[in-house]
Amino acid sequence: MIDPTSPVPKYSQLREILLDWIEESRLGVDDAVPSERELGVKYGLSRMTVRQTIDHLVAEGKLYRVPGKGTFVARPKIEMSLRLASFTEDMRSRGYVPGARDLARRIVPARGHLARMLGIAPGTPVHHIERLRTADGEPMAVERSNIPLSVAPGLNEHSLSGRSLYQLLEEEYGLLLDSGEQTIEAGICDSTDARLLGLPSASAVLLLQRRSFANGRCAELAISTYRADRYQLHSTLDPQRGSA
Repeated sequence: MIDPTSPVPKYSQLREILLDWIEESRLGVDDAVPSERELGVKYGLSRMTVRQTIDHLVAEGKLYRVPGKGTFVARPKIEMSLRLASFTEDMRSRGYVPGARDLARRIVPARGHLARMLGIAPGTPVHHIERLRTADGEPMAVERSNIPLSVAPGLNEHSLSGRSLYQLLEEEYGLLLDSGEQTIEAGICDSTDARLLGLPSASAVLLLQRRSFANGRCAELAISTYRADRYQLHSTLDPQRGSA
């Protein structure tokens, strides 16, 4: 119950109650949350306090709203992979059905930043591949991969339907990506990616930049936009030991 004498704000107490309902499976994915009026009556809270709680949980990706229907429990967020794995492999390992929709495939000359990141001379031709990645049919990320033409000649002739790009590179070109580095930062979704991902314009997203290497040579630069409402980062922390 809500403790009116607690120093913890009432909306925070209600948040903990609703999270308990979700974590204890009293409310499952896509189940409707009681209305603001019902929660207010049950816990003796004002409509404004209840709405503040719901707004916070929607912003955190714990709940989602459907206009005219109500508020529902969202799917748990997916932990973003911190290992070198394809989207296809990562989703399958989590029990999701991965999918992809081709948005663009072309050969372009590498300029400025792209050439530097790939370690090639400016003007060198590269494959540019844009795909919308899905899990169980739900849009999850817009992925833009850049691969030097010399690494995978004729790549644009191969279909990626139902196939991992990394799998294709290994099977068709004998290219095994054995190391990589990636940077993840917060960003704001532009109108194009927002439309593809089914998000409101200017929504928060996770921007991922990954360089993948084969035998010390950079074979791919991928720049991707991931839905922040469906992903989270998780890592283990080891204490720093002082020297004796």
